[in-house]
Amino acid sequence: MRLVPAPPSTPSPTQLPPFVLLASVLKPVDDTRMREKLAETFLAGPTLHVHVAGQSTPDDLNAELVSSRVTHHRIFWGTRLSFNRLRAQWRYWRLLRMLRPVLVVVHAPELLPLTLLWQALGQGRQFIYDIQENYALNIGSQGVYRGLPKRLLLAGLRQVEALAARRAAALLLAEASYADELPFVSELPPDRVLVLENKHQPPAGTHQPAQRPAPPVPGQPLRLLFTGTISELNGVREALALTEALGPHWPGGAQLTIIGFCQQPELLAEIQGWVAAGRPVRLVGGTQPVPHAQVLAEIDHSHLGLALYQPHPSTARCRPTKLFEYLAHGLPVLVPANPLWASLVRQHEAGLVWEVGEDLAALAARIAVALGPAGTQFYPQGPPADVLWASEAKKFGHLLETILPGLTFAP
Repeated sequence: MRLVPAPPSTPSPTQLPPFVLLASVLKPVDDTRMREKLAETFLAGPTLHVHVAGQSTPDDLNAELVSSRVTHHRIFWGTRLSFNRLRAQWRYWRLLRMLRPVLVVVHAPELLPLTLLWQALGQGRQFIYDIQENYALNIGSQGVYRGLPKRLLLAGLRQVEALAARRAAALLLAEASYADELPFVSELPPDRVLVLENKHQPPAGTHQPAQRPAPPVPGQPLRLLFTGTISELNGVREALALTEALGPHWPGGAQLTIIGFCQQPELLAEIQGWVAAGRPVRLVGGTQPVPHAQVLAEIDHSHLGLALYQPHPSTARCRPTKLFEYLAHGLPVLVPANPLWASLVRQHEAGLVWEVGEDLAALAARIAVALGPAGTQFYPQGPPADVLWASEAKKFGHLLETILPGLTFAP
């Protein structure tokens, strides 16, 4: 596997093996969905070579992802609002022209216009649009954009997504709810729409843990874990407050590890202030994406995973990736009383639910009892198999066989 900043000049078509290209801008090249899940499914087609384009991480060449049939392309680096984000479009276009892929998987709506242009300029060019978020809902509800820029961005996004949906070989939906939320989905034949949830894929060459991590020992710190995007919406403030509230209830106190990428400078500075002041917080990453293997290692050394998402339209009907990861590793979890999340946790006796109206002191006391020596036995049947990617890989493989006839993608 190679990481290259930009493609060289276009080689002769006779020199090219069949290529597929998976591309994003802000997602790292080792993104769990794009690289570890979808790209690995493509590699089951023995004649295909896979190219992955996106943002780089400090660990792009980690051992779990090494393959002679995979090339990583760094097409974006820097801040989200930098001029380099526009240049990423040019780097993506050069990749399309150089590789002449048999299939493109687009993981970012901002790459759709160039993808549609590329398709229009040649015969038989196919692409899949992987919808990982309800982008229009996020823009409309999260308050990042306001006024005229917000209205223009929403109008342009709706038009390009609707056009791409009609032209795409297939749509992938990371959440089942998107089928109801996105109006253009209902206009497509059912066989062109596939729900692929963000279930957990163990890294290549590893085995899924057979049991949950070792339980906490009274007298030692209770290790809490917050993974993924670091934001107020994702509940990092509640995680900080809960860590301090647990202090009086757990002999040895509590220690919170926050691992992930933060796009909010003021929030990041606040967390860094906690760390500098010697409060029970450890920060991994923050200023840049963290390799997924490092996140999984933290899961195996933690006692309680926190998924304290705040009530918001953009997350209310989604099941977060971290929830699948915690359950797959047998890590007890704490979730708010969202029926979609709470039902999954209760089904597998996998953790605790933060009930509406329960204050942090009462919650901390309940956690201390549940995780104590005489507390709850979590995962009595072991980590559940239905949170693993294998079921989704099989569905995706069947779809690819209809788009790329003659190839077999056995999971």
